Amino acid sequence: MQAIRVLLVDDQPMIRTGFRLIIEAEPDITVVGEASDGITAVESARELCPDIVLMDIRMPNMDGVEATRRIAETGSPSRVVVLTTFDLDAHVVDALRAGASGFLVKDGPADSLVDAIRTVAAGDAVLSPRVTHRLLDRFTHLAAPETPTVPSRLDALTGRELDVLRALTRGLSNAEIALELGVGETTVKTHVAHILEKYRLRDRVQAVILAYDSGLVVPRTR
Repeated sequence: MQAIRVLLVDDQPMIRTGFRLIIEAEPDITVVGEASDGITAVESARELCPDIVLMDIRMPNMDGVEATRRIAETGSPSRVVVLTTFDLDAHVVDALRAGASGFLVKDGPADSLVDAIRTVAAGDAVLSPRVTHRLLDRFTHLAAPETPTVPSRLDALTGRELDVLRALTRGLSNAEIALELGVGETTVKTHVAHILEKYRLRDRVQAVILAYDSGLVVPRTR
C-alpha cells in the first residue's frame, strides 16, 4: 500500500518540525516537502503532487486562503486541510470556500492530525469536532423550519437529500444524521454521495458551502 504523501506549509519552522515528527511516526504517511509561505506552497504542490497539503492560514507573501484557491484552480488532485491557531478564525470560512477539504486547530491532539490526513486522503472531509458547531453557529444558522421555500438552485435534490444537507450544515456526522432521521448510516452515506454527484462537489465541506451560498442557510443576525 502506497504511503499518503503530505506537504507541510507553515511559516514557523518549529511547527513544521513538530508536525513532521508526528506524521513520520506513522507507517502509512510520509512528508514529501515543506513550504514557509503560500507562494512556495503552490509551487511545491505543483511539483510534488502530494495527496494532502497541511496549510497554515496566516503566512507572509501569500496567505493560506489564496494558496488554497490557486491549488484548487489548477485542478490538482492534492487536497488541502487548513490549520488555524484560533478556534474561530474567520479566514477558515474563506479557506473552505477556496476549496479546502477541512480544517484543524494546531493545538489539537496528535492523533486528530493523523486521523484527518487519513480521512481526507480517503476522499472525505474533516472539520475539527472541537470547533465545528461553534464556527457554523457564528457564520450561519438554519432557515426557520416553517419556511417552505427551497432555493431553486437546489431543485435537483429530493426532500430527504435536503434534510441530509441541512444536517450537514450543523456539523453532524453520518451516524448522528442517521439517528436524527431514523435511517441507516449506509442510507445517509448514499444521500451524501448523491448530493455531491448532482452538484459535482468534492466533499461534504463543499456541500455546506453550497447550502450557505444557495440560501438554504442564511447569515445569523446578532
